[in-house]
Amino acid sequence: MENAKPKVPTHLQLMNPLLTALQALGGSGTIEEIYLKVLEVLNLPDEIINIPHLGAGNMTEVEYRLAWARTYLKKYGLLENSARGVWTLAPNHSHITHVDPKEVQRVVSQKARVQGVATKTHVEESLDEAPDEAESWRDNLLRVITTQMDPSAFERLAKRLLRELGFVHVEVTGRSGDGGIDGKGIARVHDVLSFHVVFQCKRYQGSVPAGSMRDFRGAMVGRGDKGLFITTGTFTRDAIREASRDGAPPIDLVDGNQLAEKLKNLGLGVRIEILEKVIVDEDWFTSI
Repeated sequence: MENAKPKVPTHLQLMNPLLTALQALGGSGTIEEIYLKVLEVLNLPDEIINIPHLGAGNMTEVEYRLAWARTYLKKYGLLENSARGVWTLAPNHSHITHVDPKEVQRVVSQKARVQGVATKTHVEESLDEAPDEAESWRDNLLRVITTQMDPSAFERLAKRLLRELGFVHVEVTGRSGDGGIDGKGIARVHDVLSFHVVFQCKRYQGSVPAGSMRDFRGAMVGRGDKGLFITTGTFTRDAIREASRDGAPPIDLVDGNQLAEKLKNLGLGVRIEILEKVIVDEDWFTSI
C-alpha cells in the first residue's frame, strides 16, 4: 500500500502551530516571521509549501490558510495585529499555548451569526470576508504588475522605487546574457556609509526557488557589496535560507506583499482615499 500524500493543513490544524510559533518568537512577530516559524514547527515538505492559492494574489495555500487561522484567533480574542502587520498575543493571554480549534470555530461562527452574517458552505467564507491581511487592493495591484506591465516597465518601476527609497546612481542594466542582473545602484546610510547594490526584478506568480538565489549570487560576485531580489511572487523556504547563507554575499529579498506595501506607502500608482463619516450628535441638539 502506497503512503498517503501529505495534505495542506487546514486553518483549524494551523491554529496551535501558530500559537507555538508566536510563543517561540517571544509573543509577537511579523506575518513573514510567523509563517517561517510555523513551517519550522510543522516541518512541511516543499511540495506542500509551494502550492499556490488560486485567487489570493501571490499567496501560497499554506499562507492563505494561516491567514485565516490568525483571523479566527483574533476574532476569538487571543490575537491582536497592528497597522504595520505585527501580530501579538492579546493582553492577559500571553500564557496560552493551546486551543481547541473546533471551539474557536464555534465561538467565532456564533459571533458572526449574532452580527447577522449568513453561514456559507466553505468555512473560509463563513464570515463573508477575506482574512485580515488578504486585501483586495494588493491582489489587484499585483495582477496589474504581473499581467499588464511589460518587463522593461517593471524594471523602470523598480528603478523609481529604489530612488524613492534613497538609492542614488540607479541604473537599469538588464540585458540578454547579463546573468540575471537587472540593475545597480548605491544605497546610502545616514550620508556616511554607502553600499553598491545590484538587483534583479522578477515578475512571478509562484515561489522563487533557491536555484534563482544561487544564480543571482554568482552573477553579482565582484559587481556589488549586496544583492537585492524583487519579485511579485514569494520565496521558497530554501530560497530565504540561501539568501542569508553564512559566508556568502548577502541578498535582501522583497516579495510581492512587501512590494505592494512599499508602493502604497510611497504613493507610487496607489492612492489612499479616506471616506468622511458624519455623525449627528442628538444629545447636543436636545440639550442646547
